[in-house]
This record gives sequence, structure tokens and C-alpha cells, in this order.
Amino acid sequence: MRPDMDATDTALPTPAPAMAPVTASPRALTPSWWSLVHGDVHCVLDRDPAARNLLEAWTIYPGVHAIALHRLSHALWMRGWRYLPRWISFVSRWLTHVDIHPGAQIGPRFFIDHGAGIVIGETAVVGDDVTLYHGVTLGGTSWRAGKRHPTLGNQVVVGAGAKILGPITVGDRARIAANSVVIDAVPADTTVVGIPGRVVAPSRRSTHGFDLDHHLIPDPVGKAIACLLDRVAQLELAQTNTAPVATPDAPCGACDDHCTESGFKRPLLQTSTVE
Repeated sequence: MRPDMDATDTALPTPAPAMAPVTASPRALTPSWWSLVHGDVHCVLDRDPAARNLLEAWTIYPGVHAIALHRLSHALWMRGWRYLPRWISFVSRWLTHVDIHPGAQIGPRFFIDHGAGIVIGETAVVGDDVTLYHGVTLGGTSWRAGKRHPTLGNQVVVGAGAKILGPITVGDRARIAANSVVIDAVPADTTVVGIPGRVVAPSRRSTHGFDLDHHLIPDPVGKAIACLLDRVAQLELAQTNTAPVATPDAPCGACDDHCTESGFKRPLLQTSTVE
């Protein structure tokens, strides 16, 4: 140590205190109203071939207007407002025929096609990239407070007139056929058809990301009837091969009906008189 240096100069430098990790506030992580509505409008062009440009999507699509007003009312609802969000929801229903409770949680890029008769309850949760057709109901089955409406995963497609009732979960990429009534949980990547809804087929790969080929959904009732007809045909063929051949002189046994085939002896019909 040099004579002009003291002990404090030879000490190691004190390390700077570690900075605490910066975490974004919940409000900063929440997408803005404009970004959500912007995604809702652009997804119309991706899923509706009838949409020709953004001007049409912004101005003449009631589903876009309904979800834009809902995102405003939902933001107010989450901040503790009650009457004003319900009033906005009422106005939206009057203008668009779409009834969405302000408490419903709806993910980005939500598409309502046609937008007539949609009902979404207060505790419903809708994931990302979900598509609903007209007449769909996400309803409850209880009058008690708490979770009573369904939860839809991501990329779910619900056909026209379908009803999904109760606090059930519909898995990602599931398809609900038109006019189905779903009261049980639906696994991911499946197709549900019927009343009550039954899983009838796994999902199919789609080149455009969304499987909208509703005409290719299996028909379980038609398939069951076809199987029954095939079984009846097999039984009739087996009976024909084992039963004796009837002759004109063979008795009809216990049958009391008159044979109508040609070659059989038929008694003359007696005409009755009315007194």
C-alpha cells in the first residue's frame, strides 16, 4: 500500500443492490378496447366469405356492433358499475338482437355470424377465436348465484340454434352442431350432435384453421336407421332361405287374413246390409 493511501481505498467496491423485477400492472396487461374491437372486425374477413371489405364489417355487421358495445359495458362492469353497463347491454340488444350480459368474459377475435337471437349469460366465459352462429344460447340451469353458465375453449364453433346449458366446459376446437342441446362437458377436438348432445366424431384437419363444414357433420340418427334397415334385410334373407315355400293348397295356419296373392283360393266376399 502506498503511503498516500488509507485502508478505505483498498477495500473492495460495494456491489450495487439488485433491482427488483419489474412486473406490469394488471391494467397494462389488459388489451385496450380499440385493440380488441380491431381484432373482432378483422376476423370477420377471415371467417365470412360474404364480407368484402372492412367498411362492410364496421358498418353493417350487427355482431361487430354487439361485441364492441359489450366490451365497453364489460369494462365498466369490472370497475364496479352496475346500472350503466346493463343499460348499454339493453341498447345493444335493441339495436342488434344480440343479448350479452356485461359480466360475460369474451376473448379476442370473437365472431358472431348474422347476430340474431344470440344469448350469453352473466357467468359465461368464451375463449379466443370462437365463432357463434345465429340463435345460440349460452344459458344457465340454476337460479342460484355463482357460476351457472358454460365455459367455451379456444377456436370453438357453435352452429345455429344450438343451446349450451349449465356450468360445463367445452374443450378447445370443439364443434357443436346446429340445434344441438349440450348439457354435459365436451372434450377438446370433438364434434357434438343431437338432443341431448353426444360426441359423434373427432375433429378434422382444416386448411384454413377453422372447420366450418357443417354439412359434413355426421348424422347419428340416420346412421342408426341405416343399421336397423340393414339388419332387417339380413333377417328377412335368412328367413327366406329357411322357411318352407307356400303352395295354393297349403293352409294359412293361424293367420285369419285372406291371401291376396294370385293362385290362392279366396272365399267370396259377403256384402253386409244395413238395417
